[in-house]
Amino acid sequence: MKLYFMPVSRKHFVKSFFLLIATFKNRNSILSVPGRTEKDPHSFSRVRPGDSGWPGEKDWGHLNEEVKGRLIKMNNPFISPGPDLFSNLKNPYYIGDTPELTQSLGWADAWKSSPSVYAVAAESGDDVAAAVHFARKHNLRLVVKGGGHSYQGNSNAADSLMIWTRKMNSILVYDSFVPEGSAMNGPGVPAVTVGAGAIWGHVYDMVSTKHGRYVQGGGCLTVGVAGLVQGGGFGSFSKYYGVASAGMLEAEIVTADGNIKIVNAQKDPDLFWAIRGGGGGSFGVVTKLTLATKELPETFGIVSGRIKAISDEAFKSLIEKMLILYKEHLFNPLWGEQIIFNPDRSARISMLFHGLTKEAATSAWQEFQDWIKVHSADYSIEQALTFVTLPARHMWDPAFLKKFAPDFIETDNRAAGSENNIFWKGNQGESGQFLYAYHSAWIPETFLEANQIKVLTDALFHASRYWTTSLHFNKGLAGSSPEVLAAARNTAVHPALVNAFALVIIAAEGDPAYPGLAGHEPDMNEAKRAAEYITKAISELKSRVVTTGSYVSESDYFETNWQDSFWGSNYTKLLSIKNKYDKEGLFFVHHGVGSESWSPDGFTKLK
Repeated sequence: MKLYFMPVSRKHFVKSFFLLIATFKNRNSILSVPGRTEKDPHSFSRVRPGDSGWPGEKDWGHLNEEVKGRLIKMNNPFISPGPDLFSNLKNPYYIGDTPELTQSLGWADAWKSSPSVYAVAAESGDDVAAAVHFARKHNLRLVVKGGGHSYQGNSNAADSLMIWTRKMNSILVYDSFVPEGSAMNGPGVPAVTVGAGAIWGHVYDMVSTKHGRYVQGGGCLTVGVAGLVQGGGFGSFSKYYGVASAGMLEAEIVTADGNIKIVNAQKDPDLFWAIRGGGGGSFGVVTKLTLATKELPETFGIVSGRIKAISDEAFKSLIEKMLILYKEHLFNPLWGEQIIFNPDRSARISMLFHGLTKEAATSAWQEFQDWIKVHSADYSIEQALTFVTLPARHMWDPAFLKKFAPDFIETDNRAAGSENNIFWKGNQGESGQFLYAYHSAWIPETFLEANQIKVLTDALFHASRYWTTSLHFNKGLAGSSPEVLAAARNTAVHPALVNAFALVIIAAEGDPAYPGLAGHEPDMNEAKRAAEYITKAISELKSRVVTTGSYVSESDYFETNWQDSFWGSNYTKLLSIKNKYDKEGLFFVHHGVGSESWSPDGFTKLK
């Protein structure tokens, strides 16, 4: 396999070489690695269909009985695709309701969406426990799919058994919740308990529209709740409310021994800490989780616009002025989302604000707008700055949005689709996408200091010469309240989060495509070109700015030093917790905690 956009390290070459050997050997045999013998209990491979250890029909029948008929025999929809498959792939609800599909169809030279052999359409913790017991007993590769949005391909694997949590989608709102075993005196805290298969659009609608509260989740409405929270989790207003994992009060989780546990700050606190930012799918199967809800402001708002510079020097000045604007007027808990710098010397503004009036929000940008007028000969206004406010209670209200903001949303167009199934129009490009490359990095707040802003300006300018470079201000918590920062420090998310003012993302994807399917194959020449330019862009940035780590859920599939990049100093503790609760490595995801002990496909233990 040729990797187009980054050198292959010797470490990865050696692992790939060993995997190649294993592929051509009898799949039942032990991987031949120097220093390991068939008597070594730490060297073995999981079984695949056709292997002598693969469960027989009677075994699968027993599992089906145990899960009350919820076992599904999977079929690959890309072998004989129907005429509407690729048009349906632009509907994320269609993908989410189809167990064989994932929201991304693959990543160039990395992975492609491949269905499991069987899936348990779990509706309870008992169903999940039965699947875990079965996978452990028969030495199967196990996969967990909720929303199916993993860019790393962690919600699918060929030759595996899937636990599909989509139907575990209950949402229960509490005025007062007290975690099990808590010594909390007096009333509990407002909260919501959510099934692992629920998606954020439905949760927001229940919590905000119907109950007038806020819960910190993701920005994309079709992302699964459990996966996002376990990875850390950011939404448009994270600067105000904090990282989603910090809001977890309690969870139900099925561990590798098949036991159903309730974990919180008092019960198995180490495991509770690990699933609050340590990454989904590594420590067990979260079946439901309880999240604190917060006070909802009267309004939320949006400011959008696009400005283009006529020269490189003017574009540098524009970048610097925007960073100064952010530092002086927007670097606080009330502002989030993005400013995007493009190769055509344009800057696109897509910012959201919390609890401000339209007048107050406009005032924050007035100095910048005045500066643009003074230098109007150097810039063209491609889209004038527009400020919009809306009642916060209706931010995720399907009926309200269909009536008053129809241009911002798309709806589930299936005949059987619920009228509450909406998604942001800006996210439609991600539905069925084929990824070319993806990089992220946290930028420390020190680069907003007066003597560093020009350094950051120069870095963003040079990166944007190669590819679109976006600053996600809500995905760095510097500028948040002391309470939000303290809560984030009590999670497993990379410690750099609290000192970063933004996450930079440089990425590219293509329309729905599938490798090997004639007429629908990805454009690998375009993928190669994009990956090369994105690699140059992130290299230009990192050569000038000392970034710290990256966000595990939005990161490079080919990251080499991923343990440090995703978790920093937290990794050692996470690995010890992994070995405590899953010593045999039943739960595997690409670049997940403990995955360095396995082959890249998760089938063969290497050490």
